[in-house]
Formats: sequence, C-alpha cells, structure tokens
Amino acid sequence: MSLSAEEIAFARDLFSGLGDITTRRMMGGLCLYHEGMIFALMHSDGSLYLKGAGAFIDRLEAMGCTRWTYTRDTGKTAAMPYWTLPGSALDDPEEAVALAREALRHL
Repeated sequence: MSLSAEEIAFARDLFSGLGDITTRRMMGGLCLYHEGMIFALMHSDGSLYLKGAGAFIDRLEAMGCTRWTYTRDTGKTAAMPYWTLPGSALDDPEEAVALAREALRHL
C-alpha cells in the first residue's frame, strides 16, 4: 500500500518547524530529510519512525519507542536504526520537531 497525499502532507506539516523538509518515496513509504540528512521514515501504513543513534537511542527507548524490526526471507530478524515516534508527538508539532532536531544532532 502506498502513502496518500494527505499522509505525506501530515508528515511534512508535523515537521515543518525544522524549516526546509524534502521527501523521497521509497518502497511504498517515505523518507524525510532536512538539509540532505534523513531523520525520519513514514511506512506505507502511515506510521512514523525517527532515526536513532548514540545516546538518543536510550532517550527513545525511555519514552517507550520501539525499534523497527522485520523478518528476512531467511527467517532471521533484522533491526533498522529507526524507532517509533511517541504518540504524544503525533499531536504536538513542537514535540515532534524537538525530537527530530535531537535525531539530527546524533547522526
């Protein structure tokens, strides 16, 4: 399933406080960039994930964010460096932008 124009507009609006946001569709989802650096993904189901690295990972996990994992064709589980956006940030652009800035600082 591919993302709708409304879902993409929601993600762009949510993070608009960062300034210039660019996007790129990938595998039914969307990558979100600020100044050429990817900081978030939107899966084809509309869920948002922030890129996590360094000490930011501990903060994301303390907030109850979960890591994106998937099962490969071989049956092994793989983990990607992206964590769910806290539900509270989905309704609060200031919180979403603050978390995005923190993600960008840890890249």
